[in-house]
Amino acid sequence: MTAAATVDLDRNEHPYRMKDLCELTGLPRQVIHFYIQQGLVPEGHKTGRNMAYYGTKHVQRIRLIRALQHERFLPLKAIRAMFEERDEAFSPAQWQTLVEVKHRIAAALGQPSSAEESTGVDADELLARHGILRTELDQLVEMGVLGVRREVGGATLISKDDVWMLEIWGQLRRAGFTDALGFTVADMAVYEESISALFRRESLLMAQRLGHLPPEQIATMVIAALPLIHTFLARYHETKVRNFFNAME
Repeated sequence: MTAAATVDLDRNEHPYRMKDLCELTGLPRQVIHFYIQQGLVPEGHKTGRNMAYYGTKHVQRIRLIRALQHERFLPLKAIRAMFEERDEAFSPAQWQTLVEVKHRIAAALGQPSSAEESTGVDADELLARHGILRTELDQLVEMGVLGVRREVGGATLISKDDVWMLEIWGQLRRAGFTDALGFTVADMAVYEESISALFRRESLLMAQRLGHLPPEQIATMVIAALPLIHTFLARYHETKVRNFFNAME
């Protein structure tokens, strides 16, 4: 293959310049360069010291990052960790299968529309309503339990899907699990770590054992299994607590 043919092939795979990326994603070049510097977006195909070309995957990754930031309220630190874990755990073929499954189970998961979710809920209002300190919210965010979006005007928004977390923490406080007895939001880390580890095992098992099946069949199985697994987890935890106390003399 000649050098000219190689260049043509690369241009077919990487048809966009930086200005094209900006137009396609609606982001300034400074933001895109920052994503690349942080390892969130792969570098472009360089053809010179100050010239690089980008492909469809770059556009998709940038759009996904913005969606996770503004619709799911995830910080860049959490997004980078998700990408790194995904790249280590799944092959490209497995990931593509999971992407196809995602589109088929979105409705079953009850995912709100982007327009509905991106409005968010004012954090200060929630903190006041449930008697939670701002420092506790900051800890939950730092732990990765809760995601927030900080607006230019200074407001902090929480995804509507995550409001229940503050409600539960407020209820635990009112039930007597207070700072005076040594209880803090840091104690929630045990649940975050356990559930995250469990989900990693689940997703790997699904990719390894179901990856050869058609995506529509996998989606049907996942939709059927999720409520059963959620019930099992809740009832098994109850069983553990009950057995613990029943074993006492």
